[in-house]
Formats: sequence, C-alpha cells, structure tokens
Amino acid sequence: MFRRLFLAASAASAILSAAASTAAPARLVIATEGAFAPWNATAPDGTLVGFEIDLGHELCRRMDVSCEFVSVDWDGILPGLQQGRYDAVMAGVTVTAERAQVVDFSRSYAADPATFAVRAGASLTSSLPSLVRIDLSAPSQAATDALGSIRKALEGKTVAVQTSTIHARLMSEMFPGVQVVTYDTLDHAAFDLAAGRVDALLGARTVVEAMVKAGAGIAAAGPALTRGVLGSGIGVATRKGEGLSARFSRAIDAATEDGATADLSRRWFGFDVSAR
Repeated sequence: MFRRLFLAASAASAILSAAASTAAPARLVIATEGAFAPWNATAPDGTLVGFEIDLGHELCRRMDVSCEFVSVDWDGILPGLQQGRYDAVMAGVTVTAERAQVVDFSRSYAADPATFAVRAGASLTSSLPSLVRIDLSAPSQAATDALGSIRKALEGKTVAVQTSTIHARLMSEMFPGVQVVTYDTLDHAAFDLAAGRVDALLGARTVVEAMVKAGAGIAAAGPALTRGVLGSGIGVATRKGEGLSARFSRAIDAATEDGATADLSRRWFGFDVSAR
C-alpha cells in the first residue's frame, strides 16, 4: 500500500517537474534588431520603440510574465537565440521552412508583403508593373507576365537588400541576373538609394512606406509580393523544443481576436498588418 502511494507520488512529482521545465519563466528576454522602423527602432535616448516592442509587452502581459527587449545585430539574431543569450526574437522574422528547422515559431502575428523602392521620378517608377499584388506561391498568368516585366526592368540595375533576409533570397532565386548589393540595415540601403548609389531597394512594404513618408526622395514602385519564397508571415522565434512558442501563439490569438494587435498596427503603420 505504502509502496503504491510512494510510486504514485513520485509519478506526480515527475509530471509536475516536466510541466515546470516547459513553462514560461517569470521573466523573458526578447531580442530585436532596433533598426527596422517602424517594426522596431532605437530612439535618440537609446530606448527600443516600435510596433513589435509594444506588441511584445502586450503578449507578455497576457502570458503573465515580465519582459525585457535587447537589441542584437540582425545577422546574429537567430544564432544568439540558439546559444541561449535570450528567450525569444521579435524582429520582423518571417516564418520559413528553412528557419523552422532550427527554431520554433509562434503563429504569425503580422503579414507584410515585399515591394520595391526607387528614387522619386526615376524611370524605374513607371517601368515596374503596377499589378496590385502577386502571390508567389501560385502566380496567375498576369502575375507571371508581371514578374517577367520586373526582370526586364531591372536588367543592368543594382538592387539593395538587407543581408540574410527573405528579400535577399527572393532576389537571388527569382531575379538571378540582377546585381544585388547587401546592407547590414535597410536604413543604410535607403541612404544609398536616395544618393543614387543603387537603383532600387527591395524590402517590407511597411518599411518602404515609412521611407516614403520620411520625405527622402524615395517612392514605392511595383506590386506587393507575398507568400512563396517570402514565407507565411512574421512570428515569434523561440528555441527548439522548449514549448514557449505555443504560449506566444495563445497570446497572439487573444490579441488578434480582441483587436489589440490591429490597434497597435494602426498606431505604428496607419493600417492593419495583423495576421488573420
């Protein structure tokens, strides 16, 4: 009798210990880039601001944990997560099959098409086709024709992208004959675009629109590109097998359902980027 009770108590203790090991800690450290406005940026006083910073705090509140954001250079942000330097990443990271092999992802909290930016008044403004949106996972005949027109328009041109991004991958896979120049941040790429050192830039639509609004002589051009090589939306990256991504997903579900994500999106972008 006592042996059975002892074994039952031991089993219960083991179950509780296993549950505790996968539960979210009371405090999370979340990495972001701090150079991808308006998603995440560094204010003049050094504080991190942006849509993802506000959303991250909102998600942590719903998970009943406190959180701290730290800035990390983009090209080392996922390796740093794997090395245990922080608990999660919210930095405009698009969910792709390749990335999902090395990190876990929450469900998407936002979806942001890619688009081109050019110098205002440049010939590329009218040369790039004006099709509203191209779904790269299943392009229509009109979309296929538009992609061909983009390739032709970019012949002999230089296109700026941020290094190690889905936009860099898109250029290499879909426009292999175009000269691509990589930058550590899109801010630096935009500076060279405005100065005429590159002909175009490919980036997230929200970031391109922020550049246009900043009045630096930059204009958006061409269609919005979605899905396919661009992945399935932007999610929270966490370490493999820790279970934290599921907790983030539940918080994202709740914030999406009651409109909190949409409200933050409109505050930072002027429109709703939340993933439905």
